[in-house]
Amino acid sequence: MKNLIFPLLTASVAVYASTATAAKKQQMNVLLIVSDDLNDWVGCLGGNPQIKTPNIDGFAASGAMVMSNAQCAASVSNPSRTAMLTGLRPGTTGIYGNEQNMTDSPRAVSVQTMPQYFSANGYYSLSRGKIFHKHISESMNEQGQWAFDEWTEGSGSFSTGTSQMLNGLPKRSGGSTFDWGACKPSKENTPDYTAAVWAAEKLAGGFDKPFFMALGFTRPHLPLHVPQEFFDLYPLEKVVVPRWRDDDLDDIVDRDGKKMFKPSGDFLLFKEYGVFKDATRAYMACVSYVDQCMGVVMDALNRSKYRDNTIVIFIGDNGFHMGEKLRYRKATLWEEAARVPMIIKVPGVTKPIVCARPVNLIDIYPTLVELCGLPAASHVEGRSMASLLRSPQMKWDHPSLTTMGYKNHSLRDERYRYNVYANGAEELYDHNVDPMEWNNLISDPKYKTVADKMRSLIPVENAEPVKPYKKGGGND
Repeated sequence: MKNLIFPLLTASVAVYASTATAAKKQQMNVLLIVSDDLNDWVGCLGGNPQIKTPNIDGFAASGAMVMSNAQCAASVSNPSRTAMLTGLRPGTTGIYGNEQNMTDSPRAVSVQTMPQYFSANGYYSLSRGKIFHKHISESMNEQGQWAFDEWTEGSGSFSTGTSQMLNGLPKRSGGSTFDWGACKPSKENTPDYTAAVWAAEKLAGGFDKPFFMALGFTRPHLPLHVPQEFFDLYPLEKVVVPRWRDDDLDDIVDRDGKKMFKPSGDFLLFKEYGVFKDATRAYMACVSYVDQCMGVVMDALNRSKYRDNTIVIFIGDNGFHMGEKLRYRKATLWEEAARVPMIIKVPGVTKPIVCARPVNLIDIYPTLVELCGLPAASHVEGRSMASLLRSPQMKWDHPSLTTMGYKNHSLRDERYRYNVYANGAEELYDHNVDPMEWNNLISDPKYKTVADKMRSLIPVENAEPVKPYKKGGGND
């Protein structure tokens, strides 16, 4: 399933030149679009050759840079989004999972979040959909509306009209139900589509200030419910499922030589019932649904007066396993959970090209600040990608860090992934020859120099985990 050669993006030179010329020296606006649990199953990323994402691919080809080696700061929503929005890594804030509330972290609340920073520097910030992770606090409402000048509550439904599991499988305890099937509402009455229409209407209107707009799409987050038309894009008999190896996890052991991992409950359940294709089809349907929502927004932007002075960033908040490593869902340090889509268009700056340099969602904050000409945010731990956007082939020896749980870290450079756990267990993978991360090389003496270098870059400081929030939680 993994495509080693990323597809080349093509675009008309004339169109790009026209866009670059039209980009005047105006204050840049920002449009940040976040898709929940979206992995690399996007056409221009090459993660699944079956996928149909013409709108995202069209956006990439229109003058955007595809960051093909982008990683999340944590491979689950709350710590990932907290890191991106504060500019602080999980090991600094103590936010490692969804059971915690970022507003309970003294370090996180001591800084301005990205939308707050833009508002404080002359921008009008507005949002709809999931941007902050949903938590409830006595002093702050949920979803992060406290951080925006304007926050609009979502509408629409993915209801299936029944409380029964559509796929007929037993319900797994804990976290979101891994269910799939067609929802009753039409596309126009689903949450992400109504959010896209909201954004389109805002872009068609006017702003008195430069704007920072954050738009959150909930799919392909579980349950995998979208209108039937998106399932119809993928006839079940033609679906090809990701590759895996039954012995994949055998070479990952702790200091005592005991195996660290085993197949997940979802994987074993789907194997027992023979529904790997059904699950794969459902995830692809949700990705194509998000693609149509993306098309609504981009069509509106291209028709608007903001087309040539708006930075657009499209990302996933974390990856998602679809059978690889003998599991589904996320919350691991492996490639499928840590790697995310990141496509950036800066009018007059970026070109339609794929950049393989390792970057991270935590880098978005300082990047946007620099691109918009704002005073540097001194607290951020991410690294601005602005110079890389201008010169994608420049030297960039900065491995990207993903943290999943207290003292569990992963480093990814252009060739290797190195994982280390709180109990001392380690993994090392060479993506030049092993893109599926099947062969753990940590005990191979030929790779000792690589492993030693990676070990030296692992953070020493790891904040104690913030206490779980009594009303929040879950591993969605």
